Amino acid sequence: MLKNMLQSNQQIRISRRCFDEEKKQTIKNDKMDSICYFYIGSFIFLIRAIGRAIYNRTPDGGINESMYIDVNGTKQWIHVYGEDIDNPVLLYLHGGPGSSTSDIDYIFTRKWADVYTVVTWDQRNCGKSYDAQQNDIVLTRELFLTDGKKITKFILDYLSKDKLTILGHSWGSIYGANLALEYPEYYECFIGTGQLVDYIENEEAFRQEALLWAEGDKETLEFINQLTPDRITMEHITARNAIMQKYGYDMMANGSDYNLMTTVIFNPNYSIIDWIDYFKRDMSVYLDFFASKEFASFSLKGRVDYQMPFYNINGDKDYQTNYTLAQEYFEQVNAPYKQMYLMENMTHGLLESDSEGFSKLIHQIAKIEKAR
Repeated sequence: MLKNMLQSNQQIRISRRCFDEEKKQTIKNDKMDSICYFYIGSFIFLIRAIGRAIYNRTPDGGINESMYIDVNGTKQWIHVYGEDIDNPVLLYLHGGPGSSTSDIDYIFTRKWADVYTVVTWDQRNCGKSYDAQQNDIVLTRELFLTDGKKITKFILDYLSKDKLTILGHSWGSIYGANLALEYPEYYECFIGTGQLVDYIENEEAFRQEALLWAEGDKETLEFINQLTPDRITMEHITARNAIMQKYGYDMMANGSDYNLMTTVIFNPNYSIIDWIDYFKRDMSVYLDFFASKEFASFSLKGRVDYQMPFYNINGDKDYQTNYTLAQEYFEQVNAPYKQMYLMENMTHGLLESDSEGFSKLIHQIAKIEKAR
């Protein structure tokens, strides 16, 4: 019995020794992990600082400025970048509505900055213009138009220009077209990409395309049954995105021709606080707008008379904003000059998937306009 007790005590001492050694090793490993995380974090911070410093530089003879503008009771953010302050001005309208692209758009809009002074704008309650106190506001066509008009007038006054070119993607294309039709005195050229014409017709056209793709596929048909073309809801958006992804027509089906990770890390316009705010935003005000008659009132049907040149750049695989409907609308447009460009094998994300090809077309347009 005494022998068993001695063996038991010895085993306990061995176990404690092993436990102590494991504890020491764990502490040592934790310290090593902490040191590694510290160095990795410091390295990323350093690389981000260097990258941001590079993108924050102002070109000789150009401009690189950010500012907030008081617009109809809100502060809305714009960024102005160009290599030559004497170049014509281009106002870029992001899509959505409700989702800005200021987290990445500097990387592709600067590819046009040798021929345009490019102004990017985070629209009401989007991106760096987000204001939680505005979440209860009712969004209307009139409010968007007056926002756009005020931003445009500010840019023209600030840069001492008489008119500017407006380029809109997706929602930005129908928004920009409405501005161009309503206030032609401010715009010398309209460029629409991922051109939206009428959202109800657009969503119904997508439903018809999806039925052809499905060919009786049960899963797809279940998604199609969740589509409500006359009233955009979160369920509708989720179902539509699932269908497009399944058949290879989603926005980023072609990937991107630049590195999204480094683009985000090096973004000269976003601080850590901006990123935190970006993910905290409430989208409910825009979901209400989606489902309202106000959104439908932006329709371009029957509104085809433009007092400035009209350009379209669309992807031939874009079913998010149906390129066939855009082509049909283009044929009806009356303008001093018009030109349609179709980018092959491109879906709705052509700005990201082929930013170089898109930039070449913008340079072509700038050359045409300069010669006119």
